[in-house]
Amino acid sequence: MSLQKITPDEGRRRRRFLVGAGITAGAGALARHLPLNIMQPAAAADPVPNAPVKTEIKHTVCSHCSVGCSVEAVVSNGVWVRQEPAFDSPLNMGAHCAKGASVREHGFGEHRLRYPMKLVKGKYQRISWDQAIDEIGERLLALRQNAGPDALMVIGSSKHNNEQAYLLRKWVSLWGSNNVDHQARICHSTTVAGVAQTYGYGAMTNSFNDLHYSKAVLFIGSNPAEAHPISMLHFLHAKELGAKMIVIDPRFTRTARFAHHYIRIRPGTDIALVWGILWHIFANGWEDRKFIADRTYGMEEVRKEVAKWTPEKVSDVTGVPEAAVRTAAEMLALNRPSSVVWCMGITQHHVGTANVRALSILQLALGNIGVPGGGANIYRGHDNVQGATDVGPNADSLPGYYGLAEGAWKHFATVWDVDYEWLKGRFGSKELMEKPGITVSRWYDAVNEQAQYMDQPSNLRAVFYWGHAPNSQTRLPDMKAAMQKLDMLVVIDPYPSLTAAMHGRQDGVYLLPAASQFETQGSVTASNRSIQWRERVIQPLFECKTDHEIMYLFARKLGFAEQLCKRIKVVHNEPVVEDILREINRSCWTIGYTGCSPERLKLHMENKHTFNPTTLRAESGPCKGDYYGLPWPCWGTPEMKHPGTPILYDLSKPIAQGGLPFRANWGVEHDGQSLLAADGSTNRDSEIDTGYPEFDHVFLKKLGWWAELTPAEQAAAEGKNWKTDLSGGIIRVAIAHGCAPYGNARARCHVWNFPDPVPVHREPLLSPRRDLVAKYPTYDDKANFWRLPTLYKSVQAVDFSKDYPLIMTSGRLVEYEGGGEETRSNPWLAELQQHMFCEVNPQDAAQVGAKLGEYIWIETPTGARLKMMAMVTPRVPPGTVWMPFHFGGWWMGEDLEKHYPEGGAPEVRGESVNTGWTYGYDAVTMMQETKVSLCRLARA
Repeated sequence: MSLQKITPDEGRRRRRFLVGAGITAGAGALARHLPLNIMQPAAAADPVPNAPVKTEIKHTVCSHCSVGCSVEAVVSNGVWVRQEPAFDSPLNMGAHCAKGASVREHGFGEHRLRYPMKLVKGKYQRISWDQAIDEIGERLLALRQNAGPDALMVIGSSKHNNEQAYLLRKWVSLWGSNNVDHQARICHSTTVAGVAQTYGYGAMTNSFNDLHYSKAVLFIGSNPAEAHPISMLHFLHAKELGAKMIVIDPRFTRTARFAHHYIRIRPGTDIALVWGILWHIFANGWEDRKFIADRTYGMEEVRKEVAKWTPEKVSDVTGVPEAAVRTAAEMLALNRPSSVVWCMGITQHHVGTANVRALSILQLALGNIGVPGGGANIYRGHDNVQGATDVGPNADSLPGYYGLAEGAWKHFATVWDVDYEWLKGRFGSKELMEKPGITVSRWYDAVNEQAQYMDQPSNLRAVFYWGHAPNSQTRLPDMKAAMQKLDMLVVIDPYPSLTAAMHGRQDGVYLLPAASQFETQGSVTASNRSIQWRERVIQPLFECKTDHEIMYLFARKLGFAEQLCKRIKVVHNEPVVEDILREINRSCWTIGYTGCSPERLKLHMENKHTFNPTTLRAESGPCKGDYYGLPWPCWGTPEMKHPGTPILYDLSKPIAQGGLPFRANWGVEHDGQSLLAADGSTNRDSEIDTGYPEFDHVFLKKLGWWAELTPAEQAAAEGKNWKTDLSGGIIRVAIAHGCAPYGNARARCHVWNFPDPVPVHREPLLSPRRDLVAKYPTYDDKANFWRLPTLYKSVQAVDFSKDYPLIMTSGRLVEYEGGGEETRSNPWLAELQQHMFCEVNPQDAAQVGAKLGEYIWIETPTGARLKMMAMVTPRVPPGTVWMPFHFGGWWMGEDLEKHYPEGGAPEVRGESVNTGWTYGYDAVTMMQETKVSLCRLARA
């Protein structure tokens, strides 16, 4: 969709670009932009008759959304000349979306950062890598001396591969802080918290391909036709086989046009609607009573809450007619197995974790967990947001979800071969070492907040943006104010990102060119937990360096390179990626990242054609019996040859073949009720025919299985549990007896350690329904939450709805991804959508005289004014406006092009919707609110 036709004099015409992108002309264009000192004088070369041309096929993975589509890169004499769809990939089967079809642009990248730069008197100047590392390093050492290690915040990336994400968490740990985070905080942290606290693991339970078995699928807050287009192929296959499709969304999306049943919901009322669906399920006896009795805890508490949500009340709160709610319930219940798919429409709310839990409970009530065609299927946004969350930079955990308690630090001190006392001494205190750090969603509040209200010794004074776009975060005016207060701002990215243009500073900003994921190698985890190996396609362009080389260079300057790479070989300043993965294999027993060695992952990538595109299991060849990408948990050591776990919590398979029960993560009983699974509810071939706790050295001895460990394993396992036994012996023996290392328990419908043990509806902070605020109020303000004061009721108490009558919400486009700097710099994609826009219903447009393709202002209660084109359409209902979130490069009507480094501004720039977003954070994870606020329109 494009709002305006491109004239010959403006925009980029495809034919002209196609000619310009030819390989010979492309190389010429590339050379024109090379820095002077790496361009060589032209000289006539003697012709070499019949010179050999070395052409190779490199196997890589698309770097955009999380489906994990394979790409075959054709490389001739080191130049990426062509890309082919990987027809033998069981995930994408030769299909690509617009973004995936254009990743070769990374092999040219005219808008890329080319060399390190620093801001001097408001202008970016070129500097050398040596100068950059030395100057930034000196400033960091001084900051550490003056303000302590917690004065630094490092914002990592879901674009990093697993090894880089892991190394960055280790880097910040050795620096001595937990102030590190990445994109998952603002896309799926609520999913991780909500699903993990219900089932055991915070991840998608089934796979994209597994939808082939579904009889009905509910898409809620999810628009895969635009956000995850290739995933739709799998659902459409299911639809051909008779699957019913339900879409719940405030906006009639491209996904909704495929639906058998579309429900338009008032934003921010998902829990009320889910309870309304469950009300009909309980009323008609459609629930799976045996599943509930055998495998869940606390469903009776849910029944009490659901009983309050009569059809009349649901209709009043959500705006959905009773008949539509009942139809959805009936379609899900009578067409089982049914699956639920959600995305950021569910997660990005101040009640995001509660939303996630309501949907998780719905699937438990229907018995849809642990079965093919069922599941809670959560589509992630970036290509490695799952892997970076699993093993990378999180403010509240070490890799593998080990947390921050003393035992977790001692585990990793052993893995890293560093002394625990030395490691502890790197932090401001033991208390700070074990306290969750600042989140990416609010780092700027940690700069702007008064020091006495901070729960750490100092405000933030330096920030690294390491592969992360600032315009994917809310409240950009507050962020800009914080950027201006910092001592130093460092951007490390293949592209300069909006960070480089929006800060308004005169100095203290550094831009460091990072290589893309096609200029390095490593593993990446798709949303379905499959791990794939990316080969290096081309060498880093210009003066770019891989992220892990940059980490090493800084560590060397800061004095902890030896500890960073004690068990990792370093070649030409670059830590060896395979060695980093082997360290992950040795440490992350909790989630089974231990069986996925580099050798096994490479073998899978080379033999993609042997995997079944529905089951994802290899039916022949060297990987026979494995599931594609060894979806975690892949238990034990690589030598155990565990095949991976395609469906979480599936009792029909032995553990050794990919089965699992629910995790025993919360003890064996609560309030006098057992938390362990009922008698007879256990995995096939299990020698324990009932629920059981997690395995440790004591339990193994009580069972009489201790002698099955080797002497070396016994020495390593003594005093340890399955998570901390580095020999893997406890896990090996438990699985040999058909048992899950983490126990066999019930899923929790009642989570006693959450603000709402059973999810309840709470009105949005900025609600237009003031009559409902008193009935369904938000949380009390918190004085200390993730090191910051956090407001709830004091925000909701102010009635903004009189002056700002429209509900504002946001979402994705198929053309762009994330903050969009990378895709909006790609001329192939930039041609497709050249203007930021706001979808407005014709009734609302008429109120202000807005017309299709003309500029309007969107004004929000923060005082922000956003100038963008009007898309007048009934896709949104009266009273609601919708905007995509990928744009940036404008600031309240001003084009920031002149503030980017020369040649670094993206092809397409526009107003960022996040400039106008208002205050609001999830009460568990600090997820930002981007799906419901208020605004008004004005004609520009």
